Amino acid sequence: MAEELSFSRAARRLHIAQPALSRAVKQLESALGASVFERSRHHVKLTPAGAVLLRATASLLQNVEESLQRVRRTAAGEEGELRLGYIGPPTQPFLGPLLREYRKRYPLVAIHLEERTPERVWEMVAKGRLSAAITRPVLAHKELGLRTLLLRQEKLGIVVPSTHSLAKRRSIPWSLLAREPLIVLARREGMGLHDAVIAGCRRAGVTPRMTHTPSLIGTVMCYVEAGAGIGVVTESVVAPTPELKFVLLKPIQYVPLVLVWQEDEDAPPVQRFRELLCEWKSQRKLWKDCNWFPKTHSTPSMSDNTIKPLGGSWR
Repeated sequence: MAEELSFSRAARRLHIAQPALSRAVKQLESALGASVFERSRHHVKLTPAGAVLLRATASLLQNVEESLQRVRRTAAGEEGELRLGYIGPPTQPFLGPLLREYRKRYPLVAIHLEERTPERVWEMVAKGRLSAAITRPVLAHKELGLRTLLLRQEKLGIVVPSTHSLAKRRSIPWSLLAREPLIVLARREGMGLHDAVIAGCRRAGVTPRMTHTPSLIGTVMCYVEAGAGIGVVTESVVAPTPELKFVLLKPIQYVPLVLVWQEDEDAPPVQRFRELLCEWKSQRKLWKDCNWFPKTHSTPSMSDNTIKPLGGSWR
C-alpha cells in the first residue's frame, strides 16, 4: 500500500478485495493509535507516522532475511566458530595450509587456535572449551568418551649430527640406545611420545639414559646439534638438513596422531573441518613423502577410529 499509494492498485497486487484492504489498514491504525495514510478523493499519501513505520518495517524485514540466511549458513557449517587445539611440531607440516584452505571454503567461520600439550587439549575438548583438537592419545582418553579419527601412525627414530657414527645407518636396533645419552621430550609435555620411547627401550631390554628432557622439540634439536646426545623423535617433527640425520629405530615403534572431538558438541563447522581433514588425508596432502628412509617401510593398517592403549603395542 505504501508503495502504490492507491487502494485499488495495492488490492490488485495483493490479490484481495479493496474493502478487505481498507479494513486491514483501519485495524492497523487503530492498533497503533495513529493514522499512517492521509486520504482524500484524489490521492493517498503517507503521514509522518506512516513514513516512520515504513522505514522501520523495511529494516525489520531486511534483518529477518539476514537472520534466516545466517541460520542457513550456520546449519551448513558455512558460518560459526571453530576452536581448534593442536600440538605444535607434529602438525607443523600441514596445519597452516589446511586452515588456509578451510578459510577459503568457509570465510565466515571464525577460527581460534590453541597450542597446548596433548593432555591439556584432551581436557579442553572434554570440557567444551575446544571444538576439536589434533593431538596424541593420552592415558585417560577412553574415560573421557571422546571421538577420535586416526590421522597417522608416526615412526620413531633417532636424530643425530651428520658427523655421528650412526648418521650413515638407515636403521638401528633399539639395543644400541643402551650406550648412548638420550634427549627425549619431557613426559609432562608429550606423554604419548615419552612413554613410547620407554616402551621401545624396555622391549629391547634397555634402560634408557636420559641426559636431557626438555619441554620443546626445538630444544631437543639444539641439544643434538650441540653434541649433547641423540634425540628420540617421530619422523614428522624434523626436516632433513645437512647438519642432522634421522635414523629409523627397529623394530618399528609407532606413535599415533589423532583428531579428537565431542560427539555431543559436533557443530557443523567442526564437521566441515573433519571432512576437509579426511579429504586431505585420502589425497595424501597432510604429509609429503618422507625421505629419511626407503619407502619400503610401510605403515600398519588401522581403522580410522582405532587407538591402541598407551604403554601397549601400536604395531
